[in-house]
Amino acid sequence: MAQVQYYGTGRRKSSTARVRLVPGTGRITVNKRDAEDYFPYETLRTIIKQPLVATETEGSYDVLVNVHGGGFTGQAGAVRHGVARALLEADPEYRATLKRAGFLTRDARMKERKKYGLKGARRAPQFSKR
Repeated sequence: MAQVQYYGTGRRKSSTARVRLVPGTGRITVNKRDAEDYFPYETLRTIIKQPLVATETEGSYDVLVNVHGGGFTGQAGAVRHGVARALLEADPEYRATLKRAGFLTRDARMKERKKYGLKGARRAPQFSKR
């Protein structure tokens, strides 16, 4: 018999996370490594677990994640978004809780593009009167 799996895709900045929730003991695996090894800071590991804590399902699912692009913080945000979407697929009753906490909202903030004539997105060349 095939095992039940719930999928969710999360994105933040330039990071994309493909999340699978499998009924289990609560282990979190990111890119075939333990979450404790992959994310160097406790705050990032807390961010990942937030949707599970909010819905009180922390020990009931194993979380399997493939994430790429961006840095640690963006990846953690993408994983949180993906976990929230996968939980929603597992049980639509969680929608109100996740929505109220803001875990279903895609953070649309992106890096602003560099403009010509400037040194960065907004940084102008140094001004000299003479």
